[in-house]
Amino acid sequence: METRPARLEECRAIAELALMAGEGIPGWFWAQSAQPGEDIIDAGARNAASEQANFSYRNTRIATVNQEIAGMLLSYRLPDAAGAEDLNDFPEFIRPLVALEQCVPGSYYINMIATYPRFRNRSIGSGLMGLVDELARQAGCTLSSIEVFEENEGALRLYRRLGYTIIERRPVVPHESHPYTGDIVLLTREVPAA
Repeated sequence: METRPARLEECRAIAELALMAGEGIPGWFWAQSAQPGEDIIDAGARNAASEQANFSYRNTRIATVNQEIAGMLLSYRLPDAAGAEDLNDFPEFIRPLVALEQCVPGSYYINMIATYPRFRNRSIGSGLMGLVDELARQAGCTLSSIEVFEENEGALRLYRRLGYTIIERRPVVPHESHPYTGDIVLLTREVPAA
């Protein structure tokens, strides 16, 4: 496996992987913003082509196997000011996710990590997570953070194995875009000095 920064021409793959990582939530947003005749993957690719948004190829690292895209990590520094965004500006089912982000201002946030099914169980996710400490240091962060639906036991197991600890949780707001109930949990880990 090799890793590198994503390229603009890889936005469609980023959208496909984001749809997997985001448990259906990105697809709901992309459907709202899709242009006439545009499918949600194309809408997602258009969003990933943004030069300013956090959801962007600029914040994405790609994992390749034999030069084929196998997975991706989308991550960035969260704003330093807690409560910088008004929760009422978001759909109700997204508010718990944003509220958890606001618990760790200035942390290096792992927004999405995903691998294509044919590349799973090959340590791609662990390899991508291995990039986080250096990326966090480059962003000036001393803490990394990630959120996951508590029912996603495989992902939760991976993050705990990598040293992440649950520090906060919020109840899931049921929605057509995802199958989860229970809680969304926020995990953090100190970024070791170089």
